[in-house]
Amino acid sequence: MGYAATAFGNAFKALSIVLALGAVAACSSMSDMLDGGSSTSSTSSTTVAAASSDGAVAPNMAAADKSEPVANLYNKGLESMKSGSYKTAAKEFAEVERQHPYSKLATKAILMQAYAQYQRNAYDEAINAANRFITLHPGHRDAPYAYYLIALSYYEQIGDVKRDQTATKKALESLEEVTRRYPDTPYAADAAAKAVLARDHLAGKEMEVGRYYLKRGSYLAAVNRFKTVVIAYQTTTQTPEALYRLTESYMALGVRSEAQTAAAVLGYNYPNSEWYKDAYALLQNDGLTPSENKESWISRAWNAANPL
Repeated sequence: MGYAATAFGNAFKALSIVLALGAVAACSSMSDMLDGGSSTSSTSSTTVAAASSDGAVAPNMAAADKSEPVANLYNKGLESMKSGSYKTAAKEFAEVERQHPYSKLATKAILMQAYAQYQRNAYDEAINAANRFITLHPGHRDAPYAYYLIALSYYEQIGDVKRDQTATKKALESLEEVTRRYPDTPYAADAAAKAVLARDHLAGKEMEVGRYYLKRGSYLAAVNRFKTVVIAYQTTTQTPEALYRLTESYMALGVRSEAQTAAAVLGYNYPNSEWYKDAYALLQNDGLTPSENKESWISRAWNAANPL
């Protein structure tokens, strides 16, 4: 499944179901959850009582209305969730939405569908349900969780760096959206932590491809990959190696000034790194030492990201 969920992330899984179950507790007082009127069962009993007063046979209105009371449907979904039958739960919450589209529980049922699908690793379905919730109820108090659930669904699809990283890119975009839209929520803190790992993963992919080109002597192609790490993913753990690989690539190309600059930036920012020791030794073999050229793209990129 890619990166394992952190303890904090797991805590949010638990929190989400607690929040969801909170709406169910309100089901015991359905007048707070439904839009007006009494329940179906009380309506039916009133009709029968009225009919029996004059001996006439009343039409069976319950038979005409095939829908099940919304509380029953919703609670079925909850019971399935508690037992771990997430696929069944998703279907039951979908029935709440289908049979009672204008009830307040239908709103919660959409989000519960998303959560149930997420729990069974049906990530596309979870994302679709969460997006539908956001589209229909953008200002709802649970909208932050819907965004967070979308981000988690992409995040848990992150795979090996040797594979396509589309899910990782979408995960990073979604995680950053949570922190941007809802910075003061607890979801933002976990999203920010996961975004760090997602960036590192994307940087790792660039390094993987760059090393491939370097090994085969395609030095310019390799430089472009390592350059991406230094510019776009400078705060990741991949940066020290990227600077070393730039030193290595530029030395192979005979562009000594850029090689010296890469090593100088590496030494200034990561003086105790093994990568710096290797870069220093590589230059020394050619009688060179690290020396920063302020006009180099490496120096400009670094200083732009780290102004004094």
